[in-house]
Amino acid sequence: MTRLLRDTLEEWAGQAQVPHDLADRALRRRVWKPVGAAMLAAAMVAAIAVFVAGQREPEPVVLPATGITLPARPSPAPTDVRTDTGNSPPAKLIAAGRLAVSAYYVYQPAKSGQRVLRSWSLYDPRTGGYERTPYAWVDVAPGLQVAAVLDGDGLGTRVGVLDMNTREMLTWIDLAHPVGSVVWSPDGTKILATAYSSYPEIRQGEGDQAHLRFGENPRTGYYVIDVPGGTADYHELPPLPGFDSSERITGNPRQDLGWSLDGSLLWSPTRTRPDRLFYTLDGRQAEAPEADRYVGYSRHSALSPDGRLLLGPDGLPTKITDAATGEIAGRQNVLQLHAWADDDNVIALGCAGSCENEFNNGLVLVSVDGERMTQLGRNRDTNKGGSWHWILTPR
Repeated sequence: MTRLLRDTLEEWAGQAQVPHDLADRALRRRVWKPVGAAMLAAAMVAAIAVFVAGQREPEPVVLPATGITLPARPSPAPTDVRTDTGNSPPAKLIAAGRLAVSAYYVYQPAKSGQRVLRSWSLYDPRTGGYERTPYAWVDVAPGLQVAAVLDGDGLGTRVGVLDMNTREMLTWIDLAHPVGSVVWSPDGTKILATAYSSYPEIRQGEGDQAHLRFGENPRTGYYVIDVPGGTADYHELPPLPGFDSSERITGNPRQDLGWSLDGSLLWSPTRTRPDRLFYTLDGRQAEAPEADRYVGYSRHSALSPDGRLLLGPDGLPTKITDAATGEIAGRQNVLQLHAWADDDNVIALGCAGSCENEFNNGLVLVSVDGERMTQLGRNRDTNKGGSWHWILTPR
């Protein structure tokens, strides 16, 4: 199963109708909120300033705020293997080595002309399972101690930092521009939130002809929120050309931004080669970092923790090569290699039985040589509504 096919499937999983030509398509940031009068006054001043300026798009700005102390990451981090092969979506924590399924989402059924939304569930250390949330977007910081949540219906102007152990909100961050996604930096201190003028994922059409609406993308920019430092920067960043442009750099109506491996740069996804464009934190285009070798749109390095081995592309079977020589170190009877659990084992997308149906798949832990495989989660049919999509986070 190719990367493009997987990405397209994720857009349709959970919807009531799947277009008849799906396979063909696939293949060819503001004020910190403790609440108070001072904060309200500051917001009013900001609003008046925008009005007086003629409602122009604001220049990049840094607003003063109050930082918070984030809980410490566990040290040493757990490395045990946790499975739930009896439930789909999982009812118990799934984890292996350095990574865990910190959250998952299910696409909500969408009717003609409506937004395609996600329903999020978040790991709950108090129970060892997952708890349904009311938030539009969820992301968990490395260490599984805090989560960033987006309050709203698809888009929102308020981002919260949730203590996962107490389930108490540590802070709310009010934004001037609506955002559609949040993602923690690799060091777990900053939140990147992508801003949109309108919700990007709209389903149109009826029955077999239903599809995501493509055209002008509504991305407007992004916020970089320094949580302990108490600052938040907004920067404009227009969308990349889509299907309505001759350049057609991207085909996805959602253009959420991500972090480079070391957190020094940001990236925007494309449908071309290279499959992402990199930017400085203030929005200037930058060269791709040498260390950023990805599989698909994973946040995790394809290079093993000890630097010896490299995950190969999607396939059946997949392969892992020696990073120095390029020689094949092993082949695995799986569809995709997602991330390294440790130096010898990989969290991968496996398939049911003899893989006669690639859409019937689930998380597995597989060794480099392919000889050892442990089922981590129950297989699910990604062609059917209600299938769940996992988020892997360092423990």
